[in-house]
Amino acid sequence: MELSGAQALIESLKKEGVEYIFGYPGGKVLGIYDVLYHEKAIKHILTRHEQGAAHAADGYARVTGKVGVILATSGPGATNLTTGIANAYMDSTPIVAFTGQVSTDQIGRDSFQEADVTGITQPITKHNYLVKQAEDIPRVVKEAFHIASTGRPGPVVVDIAVDAMKKKINFKYPDKVSLPGYKPTTKGHPRQIKAAAKMIGLAKKPVIYAGGGVVLSGASKELKEFAEKLRIPVTTTMMGLGAFPEDNDLALHMLGMHGTAYANYAVQESDLLICVGARFDDRVTGHLPTFAPKAKHIHIDIDPAEIGKNVRIDVPIVGDAKQTLKDLLEKVKPEKDKHNAWLKQIEEWKKKYPLKYKDDHELRPQYIVELIDELTEGKAVICTEVGQNQMWAAQFYTYNEPRMWVSSGGLGTMGYGFPASIGAQFGAPDKMVFDIAGDGSIQMNIQELTTAVNHKLPIKIVVLNNNYLGMVRQWQELLFERRYASTDLHNNPDLVKVAEAFGAAAFRVTKKSEAKKVLQQAMKIKDRPVLVDCRIVEEENVFPFVPPGQAINEMLID
Repeated sequence: MELSGAQALIESLKKEGVEYIFGYPGGKVLGIYDVLYHEKAIKHILTRHEQGAAHAADGYARVTGKVGVILATSGPGATNLTTGIANAYMDSTPIVAFTGQVSTDQIGRDSFQEADVTGITQPITKHNYLVKQAEDIPRVVKEAFHIASTGRPGPVVVDIAVDAMKKKINFKYPDKVSLPGYKPTTKGHPRQIKAAAKMIGLAKKPVIYAGGGVVLSGASKELKEFAEKLRIPVTTTMMGLGAFPEDNDLALHMLGMHGTAYANYAVQESDLLICVGARFDDRVTGHLPTFAPKAKHIHIDIDPAEIGKNVRIDVPIVGDAKQTLKDLLEKVKPEKDKHNAWLKQIEEWKKKYPLKYKDDHELRPQYIVELIDELTEGKAVICTEVGQNQMWAAQFYTYNEPRMWVSSGGLGTMGYGFPASIGAQFGAPDKMVFDIAGDGSIQMNIQELTTAVNHKLPIKIVVLNNNYLGMVRQWQELLFERRYASTDLHNNPDLVKVAEAFGAAAFRVTKKSEAKKVLQQAMKIKDRPVLVDCRIVEEENVFPFVPPGQAINEMLID
């Protein structure tokens, strides 16, 4: 059938099963929006900023495992996406961003609203395209979705010249993708798996270190089976929260800069670290030369570039986490009571160094997160902003299932959580979605309250309001002798009034005794977003804390 390039694009997206497009219109994509005007199968979600669209698509992708889709116009529309694209790249989130471009005869002439989108986004995408011919649109869409969702997932940008959107073509969507240079290895080498199984059999103090790759590959079931078969304790990265159930007796919870003391001690004392779908980043390792000094390392990752990048690996296995764990399960043999002494030592650390905070009459952020955990029975999707709010949410909520934790890891993007919660609520309409925020971060994309209100999304925005840029202030307190340079936010607007002005419901909590009742009230509201402004203790800190340049067992515990 004969279609315009814009029509071919939308038909291609329908072939890929796209439900939602998060975007913002502009001159160079008006042809696409004109097609969407009549479209019934795909719903366009108008955000109030392109960055909000990028984070919403990211949140949608994380809770569903599907590819998130973004649409923006040329020039500033496209450049406004870059923070969201970089965030998705660092956290391996599958999104495809479609941007408009000036006509082919105007490219390279500094035309109105022209930007070199492919050049700008090349370092922060798995791949990107500049489409000048309408005939290429179906093939490029097919390839973009394949690249974004396979191997190590990530963002792909498709920049389309406006004249390519207008030209008529005979539309035929490809049945398959042919990319000779792109063949991700999913099955680990049998010899390496055999070597790993042998090493595991010899270990006396092993620890499994699981990352976001376990979630991305759907390997949580295999990880649990593997850990329980061999009675090996499991620690997760922040991106791996929910990959292993935290109420399991083998759970060490999160490790690293703000991880549990017992996870960090276990890693440092281990004789074998089995890394699955993680990348030994600096927030986990601390001072790299002192990280896990007694341990040999097995590293399972689908991205060969990550293996050996930061830490010397004894047994590298390039492959998908799910498939590799299945193969390992067939090779390893449990030995009854083999790790009893090691597990007893870990239990002693758990009892001696639990996550804790001052339990008094003050309204403390940890208590609020624990309340949310109690009231939702650990079944909510938890999105976060970045900073102290993020770390308290990671520490004091119980994550027993994958894809229930949505947070910015590698890039640490303030303003991520709220628009991501919008995407998460579209992706998981039957689940309760919380955005645990700070008073600094929530203001960065607060305009998306309009999006949430217009779509009647019952997101619960819980602001841990301490009138500071909390994590930066904490560093200034501990490392810069309390010189609070530009982190004091005592001139914040009244967030309750701001939320109500957008049409959201809003409450304020100033006393510990009020918190439970107000949260219960907020959870009953189903037809619009709710903001709960919690006026917490202003100079509360996140502990444990590994100062920069220190080993991860050299923590400030409280």
